[in-house]
Amino acid sequence: QLQASGGGLVQAGGSLRLSCAASGSIFSGNAMGWYRQAPGKQRELVARITSGGTANYAEFVKGRFIISRDNAKNTVDLQMNSLKPEDTGVYYCNAARVIMKGYENFSWGQGTLVTVSS
Repeated sequence: QLQASGGGLVQAGGSLRLSCAASGSIFSGNAMGWYRQAPGKQRELVARITSGGTANYAEFVKGRFIISRDNAKNTVDLQMNSLKPEDTGVYYCNAARVIMKGYENFSWGQGTLVTVSS
């Protein structure tokens, strides 16, 4: 089970921090990620971090967002800085297992709404 929190309303240029708590069976040994879905658009990957701590980011958030995980607490956070109106959307945390061709998503949180006003 994944439980996301931390969304809200923020002005452009501001910051928000999202947090996701996971059960141990989901978190341990798996990659954790954040996706987002803007109104009328498909869900897209924002950032992912492996169990060993290697992070990857979508180009549109590089240099602004930071993903981190706490393996002792089974949590994954997304620090979002320099937010833009186009960052608005529902943010979902997820868990993915490593497979031969990449990652396989297998668990999703309920989503938390981030709204960035201009």
